[in-house]
Amino acid sequence: MLPYIFTLLILGSIYPQISPAKDSVSIYFAGDLMQHGPQIRFATNKEDGTFDYTECFEAVKEQISSADIAVGNLEVPLGGKPYSGYPQFSAPDEYALAIKDAGFDLLITANNHSLDRRKQGVNRTIDMLDSLNILHVGTYKNDSLKSESYPLLVEKNNIRIAFLAYTYGTNGIQIQPPCKVNLIDREEIKKDVEKAKSMSPDVIIACMHWGIEYQHYPQQTEKDLAKWMLEQGVDHIIGSHPHDIQPIEVITSPNDSTKRSVVAYSLGNFISNQSKATTNRDNTDGGASVTLKLSKKYGKTELTDCYYSFNWVSRPQVSGNSNYKVYPADYDTLKLNNSERTLVEKFLKSARKLYSNSNKGINEHIFIKKSAK
Repeated sequence: MLPYIFTLLILGSIYPQISPAKDSVSIYFAGDLMQHGPQIRFATNKEDGTFDYTECFEAVKEQISSADIAVGNLEVPLGGKPYSGYPQFSAPDEYALAIKDAGFDLLITANNHSLDRRKQGVNRTIDMLDSLNILHVGTYKNDSLKSESYPLLVEKNNIRIAFLAYTYGTNGIQIQPPCKVNLIDREEIKKDVEKAKSMSPDVIIACMHWGIEYQHYPQQTEKDLAKWMLEQGVDHIIGSHPHDIQPIEVITSPNDSTKRSVVAYSLGNFISNQSKATTNRDNTDGGASVTLKLSKKYGKTELTDCYYSFNWVSRPQVSGNSNYKVYPADYDTLKLNNSERTLVEKFLKSARKLYSNSNKGINEHIFIKKSAK
């Protein structure tokens, strides 16, 4: 009898890919998918009370869907009515539909807002994501269901990826049995990594909700934990929570000098209502995405390429549009108004300065070229 029962999720064809050229996969990671009160209000259809988020991701949909696997941090429960923003979130179901339509395949649900609607919110979020066929990792209805599906093993193009996810806490709200939220605990992480290894993955990726909010740089605590996790056998680490971008490093794996590991301490906000005006903090009105390209040849999987891209959120209060919109960094700014151009240029200047001074072994990638005008 196998020591563990686990779920293998195969994205794409069920038949093995034979050609070495096809044994490659691209994984896109976005930052925090937030849903503040103003976002809910602007998405509300006043005539029938439904919600429309179709505009939000139109400008980045191609970027997201171009990856083989697109991953985001769902930092709001789908807890049902009454819908609410900060400090205890509950987003309309239409928000998840828009995220799905944008091209996201996998959502991280372990974060400090997992329990904003308590056990009912955890369970309802899981049910909603399941109904949309969106993969998820980090929260579970009970121990049995967690044992069956965690670590989350995803196979694409003959490459097997084991996903882990953890949060530093849940804003002081106690976890109500039998539901489970994965918390950062070294003993548990070590057990989970060993279980992941038993699934024969090609790569293990950990998504960590950690750090201090609104800080440009990680604390030594996160650096030490990242180093320790790589030593245990995690290959890449993607961080969230600070709502601000933090450095990305490509380093030599401590267990194999021929392999490279990516550590992204925080990707910031992918979409939110946060900005200098609402938080008095720079860089909160945008974020970064990071893409990993993995290839397998002769049974060995390696990181063949990686890059980051910036995104910026235009708020209706500034744009005059009917909803929030996420734009890639090199969106044609001639299509934006003067206030938007000023804000996006300020964000990009600050973000690029931070990354040029702090990143190691990774460069910016441009998806859309600016207008030639």
